Amino acid sequence: MRHNRRNIYFNELIGLHVKILEYPDQKLIGLEGRILDETYKSFLIETLNGRIIRVFKEHGIFQFITPQNSRFIVKGIRLVGRPEDRLKNIMR
Repeated sequence: MRHNRRNIYFNELIGLHVKILEYPDQKLIGLEGRILDETYKSFLIETLNGRIIRVFKEHGIFQFITPQNSRFIVKGIRLVGRPEDRLKNIMR
């Protein structure tokens, strides 16, 4: 399934390119990489220089870039939860 503005919240995010636009830790702003894993509250990101970091979803604003080169800006608080449960939360 292709990612779009309506379904980015309940699609698989692992493997997507991500850029951190806002985050409390100023050193992480602008960091880019690929999502390696996703938990209930965090992303595991492999940065462009090979570092692996964990960031908490609820504290950031992220830009996701799909394989089709579409870009979506998402508030991390909307992504908190298990990926399979996000659809239930959005439908409420």
